[in-house]
Amino acid sequence: MRTLLLSLCLVTATVGAFAQQHVKIDDPKALDAAPDVHKVKGAVAGLQAAGITGEQQDLVLKYGDRTYWPEGIRNDSARAANAPYIRNYACFRVCTFLQDSLPWAVLMVPARENIHMPEGMRPVADFYLALPESKLTAANTGKARPEISRGPRWKDRPTARIIKPDDLYATYDLARDSTGLATLRQRGMSPAEVDAVIFRSHERNWPEGIDGFDKRYPRIQQFKKYKAYLGARWDDKVLLIVPVEKNKKMPAAMRPFVDLYFVYAAPAVEVKQKK
Repeated sequence: MRTLLLSLCLVTATVGAFAQQHVKIDDPKALDAAPDVHKVKGAVAGLQAAGITGEQQDLVLKYGDRTYWPEGIRNDSARAANAPYIRNYACFRVCTFLQDSLPWAVLMVPARENIHMPEGMRPVADFYLALPESKLTAANTGKARPEISRGPRWKDRPTARIIKPDDLYATYDLARDSTGLATLRQRGMSPAEVDAVIFRSHERNWPEGIDGFDKRYPRIQQFKKYKAYLGARWDDKVLLIVPVEKNKKMPAAMRPFVDLYFVYAAPAVEVKQKK
């Protein structure tokens, strides 16, 4: 019995290490038949066996839908045109499982690990794929899979109203602001949540109608209509969380695809303190 338990522990450890591995998509055509993750019978069992929490499982299943794929791979013609570049995606195994007796994997395609991809193929947020292992190859870079997170919680934070939309730091590099980063951590944000904020607080990762000054300026007064929450406050700045859930009625060109983050001058924002 003791020998059996030891063997099981070794297998579990091996599977855990294997599931973290950095891989590449070896066959671009594999995406043509890739199902939504939530439609794959063995995926949930695989996620559970890999120790993925219930909340994280929900994220993987939700963002494992083709709706969240980058535009450059979302349809047949786009994938055919971009096939040579699909192999350049940096992917990470989240878990492995058997499907019709064949080994499959759920893959994470992290946004921050794929900023090298061409425009149109670059994810603005992490998405997930379910693919057969036979379509993958090891990248052997030693990189660990990022933590699964869609960004910080907002429902328990004070609401904020943008009153001076021009006072926006659209190209602010939070990664270089030690005080700002320390404040985010003090506000209880995990490393993965901080990464999401850094990545999606820059204009290049905003919706297409506001991802550059020339496109944003004619719409800048409409920023007052964004429903936002206070993420953090430091020095003379505030971080606003702009959730997808609360901004579905914004114009299509300004509507968030995933939760967005704006760095504003503090006087440009009116915060309603929670009672």
